[in-house]
Amino acid sequence: MRSPRLAALELRRFGRGRLPRAALVALLVLPLLYGALYLWSFWDPYGRLDRVPVALVNDDEGATASGRRLTAGDDIVAGLKDSRTFDWHEVSAAEARRGVENGTYYLSLTMPADFSARIASSAGDSPETGALQVRTNDANNYIVGQISRTVFNEVRSAASAKASRSFLDRIFVSFADIHGQTVKAAEGADTLTGGIGKAEKGSKDLADGLKDAKTGSGKLAQGIRKLNTGAGTLADGSRQVADGTQALAEQVDGVYGRVGPYLARNEKTIGDTAQLVADSARTVRGNLDVLVKTAPAAAKTAHAAAATLDEVYAARCPAGSAVDPVCPDLKKARDAADDVAAVADDLNTLIADQDGDLKTLDANLGTLQSRAQALADRAPHLSEDVAAAVKKIDRLNDGAARVAAGAARLHTGLGTATTGATGLDSGIGRLKTGAYDLNGGMYKLADGSSTLAGGLHDGAAKIPDYDRQDRDRRTGVMSDPVRLASQDLHKAPNYGTGFAPYFIPLSLWVGAMVAYMLIQPLNRRALAAGSAAWRIALAGWLPVVAVGVLQTAALMAVLHWAIGLQMVRAAGTVGFLFLVTACFAAIVQWLNARFGAAGRILVLALLMLQLTSAGGTYPVQTSPGFFGAIHPFLPMSHVVAALRRLITGGGLGPVWQACAVLVAFTAGALALTAVSARRRQVWTLDRLHPELSL
Repeated sequence: MRSPRLAALELRRFGRGRLPRAALVALLVLPLLYGALYLWSFWDPYGRLDRVPVALVNDDEGATASGRRLTAGDDIVAGLKDSRTFDWHEVSAAEARRGVENGTYYLSLTMPADFSARIASSAGDSPETGALQVRTNDANNYIVGQISRTVFNEVRSAASAKASRSFLDRIFVSFADIHGQTVKAAEGADTLTGGIGKAEKGSKDLADGLKDAKTGSGKLAQGIRKLNTGAGTLADGSRQVADGTQALAEQVDGVYGRVGPYLARNEKTIGDTAQLVADSARTVRGNLDVLVKTAPAAAKTAHAAAATLDEVYAARCPAGSAVDPVCPDLKKARDAADDVAAVADDLNTLIADQDGDLKTLDANLGTLQSRAQALADRAPHLSEDVAAAVKKIDRLNDGAARVAAGAARLHTGLGTATTGATGLDSGIGRLKTGAYDLNGGMYKLADGSSTLAGGLHDGAAKIPDYDRQDRDRRTGVMSDPVRLASQDLHKAPNYGTGFAPYFIPLSLWVGAMVAYMLIQPLNRRALAAGSAAWRIALAGWLPVVAVGVLQTAALMAVLHWAIGLQMVRAAGTVGFLFLVTACFAAIVQWLNARFGAAGRILVLALLMLQLTSAGGTYPVQTSPGFFGAIHPFLPMSHVVAALRRLITGGGLGPVWQACAVLVAFTAGALALTAVSARRRQVWTLDRLHPELSL
């Protein structure tokens, strides 16, 4: 019977009852429970430190440095709470001591009362260092204490650097202030020098100008005397104008006293009369146009009527006939029609002869109409308009009176100015003498200010000046002169990802170990039938490999989809783990086939050796020499190194080396199992009565 068929029969044996099926399910999920639960339990412990209760005591009372309030304790407390490194509980010092002792808090951090004062002392005469106080209790948890020391060292370094930066920044700011003030002083001295030079020149110009001013002041006094004479003439003339406007105002006010009441009483009558004239002019203009247009037609109609009456009269009243009673009346009508036709002809002729005069009449009537209409529109306000004109004349009179008064005052003021101009001429003479004295003193002052400016510029050049960017760079270097420039290649995102290469092969080894507790390493039917040894080895190995493949698929699916394991080379990781499963199954099969019940103990012992020498947690170089010696010769060492490259990235050299090692172990273990199968086909006394049975 072929090996695959024997393997299938071995697996089919687990489907014959509920208990075997349950055992198969447990066999499949055992590595999943083992590996997934381990990794899940501490997947990212550093990312959950904010759940660890820690006491925070802030007794800092603050301090004042360089005129500014310093609260270093409050600043550190705010920074720690924002960082969410631990679950900080701000408590008193006594409560913190009790909490660390009884396990309420894993540790405590205290800012003493003089913390800010010590930091501020760096700018004083007696500088002191600030002290952060940390209290731990390894009886609560040793690892938390180790983590806290690292965290608090970073806090201490950050606080020290911040305090140093503050102190050094004040020093560099002082340099910048001194430099800036010295530069300003030098620039001021330059400005002073230039100003003094200008003042010296100005004093010379002033002296020369005052000499000219003396001449001008004499002319000014003479001119003001002339102005005074002209102002007298102006005062007399303006007085005469004021008298004239006064007389005009009195006459206008007298006429308005008589005309105003009349206009107020007859505004409506004047308006109605003007409106009648406008309407009449408009009617006449309209009838002129009608007359010109209808006169020729009227003459023609009159002649037609006369001719008709002649024909009627001739027909009714022929000569020599008996007299018709209507003939006299017809004769009168005929004669009247002839007269009308004659009048119409005369009118038509008159209109034709007078065409130019009619156009002139029409234009004149238009002017009469517009002006009469304007008068009719303004008639209700005639009294108001006249009153307004009278008020303007009165205001003119008042203005003329004020002009006359102002001219009189001007004449008086120019008289006073004449006296002042004479005094000015005398004072300018004295100023001229003083200006020449000032010019001599300003020359000496200009020479001294030039020397001062040169010295200030030389001093400013020797004082350092730092801008904000340069100051920040220098304070950063001096506050933290040694820095660590680190670069993390292929960084694992969390604690669980870093330990996955260690726990995944561990769970697969346990899976293979438990599988051979349920599956015979050597098929009994094949042994009894005398099958070939290599077939017997494969028949016992393939079922566990099949189970291992399912275990691997289930484990990696849960780690990836449920827990969040991210792999740089996911497909390569899964394929490599299939090879790992095959290798582990071959090794565990051989140990069980060769040593029987004792082989299970050897499987467990070999697992312990691999775990302690694989370097899955700490580097193997930190372990005793024995573990370093056996490290290269055990398969799990190579599996851990390869999985690290497959999960977090890096070169594939260790992966190919691990594949070669696993293939060699698999082939060697299967060969040894085949040898053991050959030996098991021969029954011995030891097989009939084993010394140990598990």
